[in-house]
Amino acid sequence: MAYRTRRTHIGLVGIIYIVIGLFVAWDRGYITVDLLGKLLSAVLAVILWFLVLLGVDLTIDT
Repeated sequence: MAYRTRRTHIGLVGIIYIVIGLFVAWDRGYITVDLLGKLLSAVLAVILWFLVLLGVDLTIDT
């Protein structure tokens, strides 16, 4: 018996839609350099949680 896996494809139109949305949000001030720094710090803290427990500061200052 063959099992089918369900795969989601965004496609070219979906990627263009997201890129335009990112540009508009950046242009209107919803996405800022400060926000990107905080987001990067959060992602690093999740991936490198063991360093956070050892006292390493992973804060990205902008």
